[in-house]
Amino acid sequence: MNPWILLGTAILLIALALWIPRFRLKRALSAPFSDTWVEILEQNIGVYRNLPMPLRLQLRQMIKQFLHQKQFFGAGGLEIDDEIRVTIAAQACMLQLNRSGALYPRLKYIIVYPSAFVVERAESDGSGVVSHGRKGLLGESWQKGKVILAWDNVLHGARNFVDGSNVTLHEFAHQLDSETGSANGAPLLAGESSYRSWAAALSDEFKSLQRDAFRGRRSLLDHYGATNPAEFFAVATETFFEKPERMRKNHSELFEVLKSYYRADPSEWQ
Repeated sequence: MNPWILLGTAILLIALALWIPRFRLKRALSAPFSDTWVEILEQNIGVYRNLPMPLRLQLRQMIKQFLHQKQFFGAGGLEIDDEIRVTIAAQACMLQLNRSGALYPRLKYIIVYPSAFVVERAESDGSGVVSHGRKGLLGESWQKGKVILAWDNVLHGARNFVDGSNVTLHEFAHQLDSETGSANGAPLLAGESSYRSWAAALSDEFKSLQRDAFRGRRSLLDHYGATNPAEFFAVATETFFEKPERMRKNHSELFEVLKSYYRADPSEWQ
């Protein structure tokens, strides 16, 4: 075959491969947001009715994009339906409000169990001895494009959007954190000065939470955040969205850093 014909065919195929996904996404975004989905948001997302209308409309568009691009799978006998998909997507997209571009570009799959799921884990103690055991989890985030959630806890956290505990926000914060290539408590930021501000605010708060956890003192942030910087970021995210007024009052620098990163002020939604 003529090499020019081969080259032209290759170029055409590449062009189609680039155009078709964009066309399908555009079509998904132009589709109406169903009344059923609105009812799910109003029933299951405790803060949804408090969002200003521009944010509600933005959230709906992001939900459509998320559901178009991500695949949901039920596990442990759970059948995936619109309530599960929309409830999870809404909370995941809440972390991306006022942003443009891809939604969790590395994420491909969301696996949902009916309740806590059991995993095999190898853990090392201080002396380096490794032990194997089974552990029950409510959620897990993998850097290789996967989030695993327990539906009953997802639903409880979505409806009770004031207690500072939300497994969906937690695990999707880990997804944001891992966009740099490693989950270390520092997601992609604007530049060097942003990283300096981030490190200064989160490092001091992380050490303070570690002291509180070690001494058994009560704190606004869950003590699980003292485990490591990645868990601190995820726990701080839960608190920022669900207890914003208290975070603003008691951890003002941390609140401002997270407000700048998330480009939102959840205290306005209370």
